[in-house]
Amino acid sequence: MPRKGMRSLCCVAKTPSNLQPPLTLTPRQSLESAAAYGIIESAADIIERWNTETSTFAKVTSMFYEDKAEAMVFIERVNNLQKTMDLLVNEDPNSERLMRAQRLMEIAMKRLQKEFYQILSMNRAYLDPESVSTRSSLTSARSSYSDFPEDDDSNTVGDSIVEVEEAATSVMTDLRSIAECMIASGYAKECVIIYKTIRKSIIDEGVYRLDVEKISIAKAKKMSWEEMEIKIRSWLEAVKVSMETLFKGERILCDHVFQSSDSIRESCFSEISREGAILLFGFPEIVSAKISKKSSPPEKTFRLLDMYSAIAGNWRAIESIFSFESTSVVRSQALQSLVSLSESIRSQLRHFESKIEKDSSKVVVHGGGVHPLTTSAMNHISLLADYSNVLVDILSGSPPPDRTLLPESYFNVSDSDDSPSSELAIRFAWLILVLLCKIDRKANHYKDCSVQYLFLTNNLQHVVSRARCSNLKQLLGDDWVRRHVAKIKQFSDSYKRLAWGPVLATLPENRAVELSAEEVKERFEKFSESFERAYGKQSVCAVPDSELREEIKLSIARKLVPIYREFYNTRRSVIVAGAGDGVRNLSSVVRFTPEDVESHLSDLFSGEGTSGSSYVSSPLSCLSRQSTP
Repeated sequence: MPRKGMRSLCCVAKTPSNLQPPLTLTPRQSLESAAAYGIIESAADIIERWNTETSTFAKVTSMFYEDKAEAMVFIERVNNLQKTMDLLVNEDPNSERLMRAQRLMEIAMKRLQKEFYQILSMNRAYLDPESVSTRSSLTSARSSYSDFPEDDDSNTVGDSIVEVEEAATSVMTDLRSIAECMIASGYAKECVIIYKTIRKSIIDEGVYRLDVEKISIAKAKKMSWEEMEIKIRSWLEAVKVSMETLFKGERILCDHVFQSSDSIRESCFSEISREGAILLFGFPEIVSAKISKKSSPPEKTFRLLDMYSAIAGNWRAIESIFSFESTSVVRSQALQSLVSLSESIRSQLRHFESKIEKDSSKVVVHGGGVHPLTTSAMNHISLLADYSNVLVDILSGSPPPDRTLLPESYFNVSDSDDSPSSELAIRFAWLILVLLCKIDRKANHYKDCSVQYLFLTNNLQHVVSRARCSNLKQLLGDDWVRRHVAKIKQFSDSYKRLAWGPVLATLPENRAVELSAEEVKERFEKFSESFERAYGKQSVCAVPDSELREEIKLSIARKLVPIYREFYNTRRSVIVAGAGDGVRNLSSVVRFTPEDVESHLSDLFSGEGTSGSSYVSSPLSCLSRQSTP
């Protein structure tokens, strides 16, 4: 870097500056020369006092620490000396006065280099990126204490905050004063070398402590997923800390110290932070390369989404912190990682849908309960919905499902609505339809039609329940929920009709019709046999959802028990009158009292209703059952 002033002059006196005889003025010297003489001698007085080569005290003492006021005078007189040298160059480039000023400037610059190094080295606590980046937070905290009545604790904390803030501000101001003085004097290179050396070591150490390390793709592929997941969690924390403190704090400090020179600010920050930032933002590409479409379980999608969210959520900070042209490589690396993550996530989602469609497990869930496919798929889909904000961006480059394949009775969407949120809703509605149609196919594994409908009831109830308590409800809308709640009722009604309709049919429709004793006996026997048969089948069934379970039991009881109780109360006397031993004859024909029926019905569906393990048929193949009650 070219020097300003006379740093480039080759004619330097060999006599030590402290032995130089005082210059004398002639009457012909101008007033400007007289003023220059006074400035040089004034600068010489303080510069020689802090000359590290002639003073042991100056060699072991920090001027800024020992006497801040004198340090400021030192800076001021050096600045004045430089201005005087600029004037003397124009007047007489070979004058002894200029040579003396040049020697003084070299001594002063050595002193300032020492001070600059000492301040950077000895005040790491105040110049730590976290401390620098949170100075505004400290100011806000200090202001907040003034809003409350003072007590000893608040005074102590408030005083501590003020002390830290003032110390940090003082240190940064000192560095800036020295840097501006050295740059103005043509010694920017020496200043920059010191700053880059010390600050880069701090940033590199910070990156290392955040457990960010360079990993090759080959090494990553040999790592277990558990090891990789640990590194991903560390990386997520590293991104947060880096954007909020490490790189942010360094950019603030660099901008402050070198405010007088845009080029130096850029050069320093770029060289200090670029390597660590590229290492940080290059990690997601390594992870994307490791997670292949065929070998990865769908759960890994969420780690990719977490990483995408970390970069996307900090994009403004990335653009702001690494705004220089020389740090555009950092922005490019972050963007490339977003692209790689997007491609991997889209691949994972296609794989997830395909796995549902191709699921060939023969698991038959005990009692028509919730299938493991429904549980695992809905867990996955509902968690995906939590990432809807980033999925809008990730999926914007891939074609959505054909809207015409979504029946209007299932999900009504306007053809004119091409908004990203609408397309995302269609994608989620389609995924759930794929699942429901696969579940419809699995219902055929049950021989009893009533259990088929109970199975559909349970699984659709689980789907709707997960949708209601997740972000799916916001995506799919209330209308989708209402339609599927109605479908649950249709399936439930079909189950009740098929399972308990035959029992109800054994009782006379016309309660007023007269029946003979034999007909009454026959009705009681048919009811008992039919109820026993139905209860025997349905007692092994399960309804895992407690509200749905109580609703179905109550609905069956409301239809069956009152009719049977009336028949029982009005007709059992006929059985008693037809035999000598009425009680024994009644118990042999009428095996269930109304209370017995209620008790048996209350015990229904107590099984767990889930078994087996399977992870997630054409979606259109199930529409016939989906559209009928």
